[in-house]
Amino acid sequence: MAKKKVLAIVLAGGEGKRLMPLTADRAKPAVPFAGSYRLIDFALSNLVNSGYRQIVVLTQYKSHSLDRHISETWRMSIQLQNYIASVPAQQRIGKNWFQGSADAIFQSMNLIQDAQPDIVVVVGADHVYRMDFDQMVEHHIASGASASVAAVRQPRELVNQFGVIEVDPSDQKRISAFVEKPESTPGLPDDPTQFLASMGNYVFNADALVEALQYDAERLETNHDMGGDIIPHFVQRNDAAVYDFTDNDIPGTAERDRQYWRDVGTIDSYYEAHMDLISALPVFNLYNLQWPIYTRQSISPPAKLVHGRSTQGNAVDSIVSDGVVISGGSVDSSVLSTDVFVADHAQVYGSVLLDNVSIGEGAIVKRAILDKNVHVPAGATVGVDPDLDRRRGFKVTDSGLTVLSKGERFPDEA
Repeated sequence: MAKKKVLAIVLAGGEGKRLMPLTADRAKPAVPFAGSYRLIDFALSNLVNSGYRQIVVLTQYKSHSLDRHISETWRMSIQLQNYIASVPAQQRIGKNWFQGSADAIFQSMNLIQDAQPDIVVVVGADHVYRMDFDQMVEHHIASGASASVAAVRQPRELVNQFGVIEVDPSDQKRISAFVEKPESTPGLPDDPTQFLASMGNYVFNADALVEALQYDAERLETNHDMGGDIIPHFVQRNDAAVYDFTDNDIPGTAERDRQYWRDVGTIDSYYEAHMDLISALPVFNLYNLQWPIYTRQSISPPAKLVHGRSTQGNAVDSIVSDGVVISGGSVDSSVLSTDVFVADHAQVYGSVLLDNVSIGEGAIVKRAILDKNVHVPAGATVGVDPDLDRRRGFKVTDSGLTVLSKGERFPDEA
């Protein structure tokens, strides 16, 4: 049987309000992650590693840095008809911007018409995971359904945090209900302590998707959302299949990180995802070269750990990116992005520092996220006293994380 032609659509227009202030100046998929990556790199790497090389990225909210990252990083051979194209909202249908994820695809219908695919893969741009989408497409075709939803197993106590997939007891490959953040749901037949949560990744027969999007565009009572409106449309017709992420097999993965999937939609989950990376046996392994995560290559020099005036620079249980200089400072359980500088006697613990952050002499940074170009003055503290941080006007989460926005200055520097 001839190989099906696949077009991949990446939904990257999200505002990411829950990630403020990291999204104050950039789209959520453009938020830096793990020292040298952007969140969108995980979705794009998974698609490319799956063998899909015709990819469009739908952008809208504060997309400049995202568009630039895609254009500088993700270049494909046009001779082989491969491309990764960033497509902003164009108001092709009317004078409205995208009203939801389904409307984003509907307003970009020309992309499907031009590519003429048999299958459309639709993925989100802001999750951290590895996945072979070709395995999901094969499962989708074998199911005979017009739509398939990727599902990750989650503990039942988290049911009110996800879109929940319930399966038909007589045919556990078919979706019987798709419910957004319910208070309860039945456990799985093979594990009553777990349920299936939507990963926000879908596979469609192209003609069925086009028909569903056109129907949704004509409705009055709709949010034009892929998970909230389009998938329930297929479920009502008994035409939606579920793909259990447990069945996805990635080369080079260990049992520890085989089913790793993290929604980094909040500041706390963003921080926790970074902490997953830094142990000797990480929960998510960035070093699996059989399924690499691609990104823009830095032109910064190698990292350097040197003696200060009286102490030696050191870093333990940490990620240290290109261009980092630890000059007599101490770094523990942290992620340091490109061109970070840590001065003599400074201490950084359990923190995430983005590009070009500098930590002054004797300063202490603890359980904090510092966005690009933040300078912590000599002798200052961040994250040590949350009440003091609040009085300074810094964001402090309910869990006690202190977050400084891009280029944010200390009050005495203003």
